[in-house]
Amino acid sequence: MSKKIFRSALVIAATVLLGSFAVILGCLYDYFGTVQMNQLKDELRLAACAVEQGGQAYLEQLTARDLRYTWTPEYRLTWIASDGTVLFDSEEPAEGMENHGDRTEVRQAFAAGESSSVRYSDTWTRRTLYYARALNNGTVLRISIRQASVLALALAMLQPILLVGLAAVILAAVLADRMAKRIVRPLNSLDLDHPLENDAYEELSPLLGRIHQQHRQIEAQLRALRRKTEEFEQITENMSEGLVLLDRKGVVLSINPAARMIFRAGSSCVGQEFLVVDRDHTINLAIQAALEGGHSEIRAVRNDREVQFDISRITADGTAAGTVLLAFDVTEQAAAERSRREFTANVSHELKTPLQSIMGSAELLENSLVKQEDVPQFVGVIRTEAARLVTLVEDIIHLSQLDEGIAPAKEQVNLLELADSAAFALRERAEERRIALSVTGEDSMINGVRGFLYEMFYNLIDNAIKYNTDGGKVEVAVSAGDTGATVSVKDTGIGIPPEYQARVFERFFRVDKSRSKASGGTGLGLSIVKHIAQYHHAQIKLQSEVGAGTSITVSFAREGL
Repeated sequence: MSKKIFRSALVIAATVLLGSFAVILGCLYDYFGTVQMNQLKDELRLAACAVEQGGQAYLEQLTARDLRYTWTPEYRLTWIASDGTVLFDSEEPAEGMENHGDRTEVRQAFAAGESSSVRYSDTWTRRTLYYARALNNGTVLRISIRQASVLALALAMLQPILLVGLAAVILAAVLADRMAKRIVRPLNSLDLDHPLENDAYEELSPLLGRIHQQHRQIEAQLRALRRKTEEFEQITENMSEGLVLLDRKGVVLSINPAARMIFRAGSSCVGQEFLVVDRDHTINLAIQAALEGGHSEIRAVRNDREVQFDISRITADGTAAGTVLLAFDVTEQAAAERSRREFTANVSHELKTPLQSIMGSAELLENSLVKQEDVPQFVGVIRTEAARLVTLVEDIIHLSQLDEGIAPAKEQVNLLELADSAAFALRERAEERRIALSVTGEDSMINGVRGFLYEMFYNLIDNAIKYNTDGGKVEVAVSAGDTGATVSVKDTGIGIPPEYQARVFERFFRVDKSRSKASGGTGLGLSIVKHIAQYHHAQIKLQSEVGAGTSITVSFAREGL
């Protein structure tokens, strides 16, 4: 701005200076030209009187005397006859001069008595003033003088004009610079953060008022934006799902803590391309698919967890502005789906096996293909398989109830008493195989579901008998301590190989399927035990060695007592 003010002031000063020179030169030239013309009139009037009295002799005598003494060669007298013939000229012989009858001043003098005219030279650097007067004898006497034109005077004065102009321009430049700085200094010192507190030009008051109003609007918008940003951050930071915002070029605009944990990335990834965060080509292809089609989904494994990525396109003004990526941990859901599929397949298989035996035996009996003495045997098969089928269905229903959390109300239960009851119910089966079954310990009261806990002990003791050796031992111990109550069932049976120990609590899992079928097991006993323990917030610990036996310990926490 200061440069513009400086240039404007300098141009104005130079223009005024040049205009002043032109006006002054023109006015002075016109003034002195008028003075000189009046002098010509006076000179011609005197000369006319003398010529009328003395004739040509006066002119010749005047010219000769003035040439020697006072006559100035700038003035020129010409005496012209009525027919335009030059009778006398003070500079040239009259005989050789052309007719002057057509000269403007001469022609008008013959007509009006007096006349004047001005004529310029071919170069326009000089001009000649003419004044003519008609005499009483019918002739015309003309006087003329040469003078420099305005252009000639300007050229003659060029050097001083340039010197004065240069000095004036330098002075104007200095003054313009000082004036520009003086004008701009208050503007440069304006406090735009507090516009109404400035003591500047009065003309700036409306502008400063508008700036103050804009400041208030901007501050309000910033507060609203900051509040929305904080709300967005609070929401995204507390989300269990991962959230990543990308622009259309794949650059990360925002990423919440859950997403950083999934991708093992830091907060510094904001502003970088998503390829830096995750180099999986399939996810980047899914992002491109979302940009083109609006939405895409993909599942991938991250940090040993199964994650589903839902990617949606963000549009602004009808064009794709970026994408939003939501990451859901579906590990439990995927495991549940797999368990459901496995459970369905296992149930179908377990139900199909006894039903086929029942249908086969019934078909043989129906078609009288069985000898009379073998009928009881086939009826026994039908009864055994039906009982096994009923047990299986009951276990499945019971397990479903545990999955859904359906259970009777809790009450105070004595674990030692329940262990004795379960052992007593299985004592006959143990005696058939000469297995010594003992229950030891102390009374331990917990808050639980009596039926569930009884079934837990029954299944544990039943498994210890089924997978034991003839003449072996099953020891049930109940104890109570400061941390809680503990029930352990230890046998001297066949044991469980290490590679199967982590799976024995899965539904329908059997280490030895032939032995399980022979003993009538459904493969759901330990799974039911696990769910009952989980329902009572208890922990199960298994220790087993092949050929040496198995020990299963259920520990109930103090808050369950």
